[in-house]
Amino acid sequence: MMDLQLDQLRALLAVVDRGTFDAAARQLQVTPSAISQRIKALELAVGRVLLQRVKPVRPTASGEVVLRLARQFALLENDALTMLEPEVGEAASASERFISIPLVINSDSLATWALPALARVPAAHRISFDIFREDQDHSTARLRDGTVMAAITSASEPVQGCIVRPLGAMRYRPMASPEFVATWFSDGPTVASLAVAPVVIYDRTDDLQDRYLRQRTRTLLHPPQHFVPASSEFATAVQLGLGWGMLPDAQSQTAEASGALVEIDPGEFIDVALYWQQWKLHSPTLSAVADAIGAAAAAQLR
Repeated sequence: MMDLQLDQLRALLAVVDRGTFDAAARQLQVTPSAISQRIKALELAVGRVLLQRVKPVRPTASGEVVLRLARQFALLENDALTMLEPEVGEAASASERFISIPLVINSDSLATWALPALARVPAAHRISFDIFREDQDHSTARLRDGTVMAAITSASEPVQGCIVRPLGAMRYRPMASPEFVATWFSDGPTVASLAVAPVVIYDRTDDLQDRYLRQRTRTLLHPPQHFVPASSEFATAVQLGLGWGMLPDAQSQTAEASGALVEIDPGEFIDVALYWQQWKLHSPTLSAVADAIGAAAAAQLR
């Protein structure tokens, strides 16, 4: 039977999260040599190499398995300390009592409704968030490798070891500035005008604009493209008239009400269903995060 020590698991978690042995040593307030010894002892106990010694340090396939276990131990330890307060909680230092919860959140949710949701997690849980920004269609990989504990994703099928909770849908509509519409769509969004009108794309994995074009024209078009890989700046680029783009209602409503943005094709939209996936682990701390996300989604999504 493997004898895995808590200090070894903490060392593994710190090295992966901080990226180097030195940074992990500073976090745990020990020497880099102590971190190295703990990792070597853990690898010896498991009988596998757990870390790729690169910068930043990355877990091997075996390391991903043990990393997931290390995160679960850290989460359950935090839950126990929370329930034992004030006796234990008051004796622990502030840094020791905070648990880091790594999450994947897609850019548009992060820019609109997700951060206010996380801010409503009760302070008693003493959580610090480590947020990874990924497209909703590409977020589950981090769940699989143990990098994160939960994700807002478009994947309805649960990742192995996870449970899924539907959140609702973000509605995207094709929007542009009035000046852009007057220049490029004076006769409406025809196949001919959509083929030449510049479009704003988030990045090369973003297919929302292409989905709208296929839905609207039933053909494959290749209009000029601007790539703007940041959610708020994407919306700004559309508002400034660089091109048209698919914007979620939460981002476009204020500018639409002021007349700075208009729909280029009223009645056309794409709904992107979102789901909360999290580890299948009974944890009051993780449940508090899920409840906050679920409550905000119920108020903001369709």
